[in-house]
Amino acid sequence: MKITFLATHLKINGGNRIILTYAHLLARKGHDVCIIAPTKGNFRRAVKNALNIKPNWMPMAAKVIWTAGYDENNIPDGDVVVATAWQTAGPVDSYAPQKGKKFYLSLHYESLYHGPAELVDPTYRLPLTKIVPSRWLQKIIKDKFQSDSHVIVIPVDLDLFKFLPEYRKPAPIRVMMLNHTYPWKGTKIGLEVFSRIKNDFPETQLVMFGVRNKKVDNPLCDEYHYNPKQEDLAKIYSSCHIFVCTSEYEALGMPPMEAMACKCANVTFDTGGSNEYAIDGNTSFVAKHNDADDLETKLRLAIRNEKLRNEISQRGYDFIRSNFSWDDATEKLADIFSNG
Repeated sequence: MKITFLATHLKINGGNRIILTYAHLLARKGHDVCIIAPTKGNFRRAVKNALNIKPNWMPMAAKVIWTAGYDENNIPDGDVVVATAWQTAGPVDSYAPQKGKKFYLSLHYESLYHGPAELVDPTYRLPLTKIVPSRWLQKIIKDKFQSDSHVIVIPVDLDLFKFLPEYRKPAPIRVMMLNHTYPWKGTKIGLEVFSRIKNDFPETQLVMFGVRNKKVDNPLCDEYHYNPKQEDLAKIYSSCHIFVCTSEYEALGMPPMEAMACKCANVTFDTGGSNEYAIDGNTSFVAKHNDADDLETKLRLAIRNEKLRNEISQRGYDFIRSNFSWDDATEKLADIFSNG
């Protein structure tokens, strides 16, 4: 198949990692795949296209075409054309049939955080075949917009994210958390919870990572990793006993899944999409939605009860590694493209 993905940009983030991984693996399976990415400046675009410039932060077998925007003249004819965000859904809907069957890979309920509802919500009503990463987002789109969608749970790269026991020491307990500037990611809540934890468990260490702030000016943070290389993340996850997800909502949530694949005990709010992998008392410690007191209770339990922490981290590890794979997800996506 000739498949075209429309991206809003190709900077490093979780959504782009998913889009680029799908494009890369589909190309590896023999499909003719290209990614349309806008960039400013006629000269800059010409140079990037002439030199075949691609994102340098992950492998990429698909082609990248740098364009001024999403005008139909910039889009190659093909079998499939895929919107990957609300900004690209309208253009895809407007294209002539020769651009391909029309799909909408929606990675979050974007009205929550990524755009004004009056602009975002209408995109879920467009006659595009929708693909989402969780039953939580599928239900929202069905209930609010009477639109059906296919669910493909985004997998973790199990070759990259794996437990490296040489980096895990018995003590002190190390708790890992994302540092982010978006309020809905909950960094402020996480730090407030950890400050109370630190009073009773003073030896516990906080390890943070992020791509937006080069440093963290907070005495609670014992160790900070700015924009770590992908191959280093598994070492950082493996060095920590517990991962805490403080997001308000996630359509899925890749960092907790990556941490679980590295045998961290996952402590998380019920973020909606987390229901695909976070089962309280089984694969994770799950707190009530956005309830900081309950998150503190779960984190205290994970720190205090070593036996339970180890059991849950093992079950979470097994669940992530046995239920989701990129090969299966890519095959399912290709089947939806073929039959959609």
